[in-house]
Amino acid sequence: MATKSIKLSEETYRKLVEIAGKLQAELKKPVSIEDAIKYLMKRKISDLAGSWEVSDEEVREIKELLRKGWEAWKRSA
Repeated sequence: MATKSIKLSEETYRKLVEIAGKLQAELKKPVSIEDAIKYLMKRKISDLAGSWEVSDEEVREIKELLRKGWEAWKRSA
């Protein structure tokens, strides 16, 4: 199999190592950085549903910003 080298920032590398560690704990087997990247590539936005805790105030603020954004978009169309 051919391989490629890529440059990552130290922060990105640390986050990949952290993800690989969590995945290793979950799967109970060794996990490489490549395995972690493949795992991340398979995820869908719907996998994140319910993972963001927001207050009622934040929900109201988000809805208001969306409403204003849609109004501006409709006016420009």
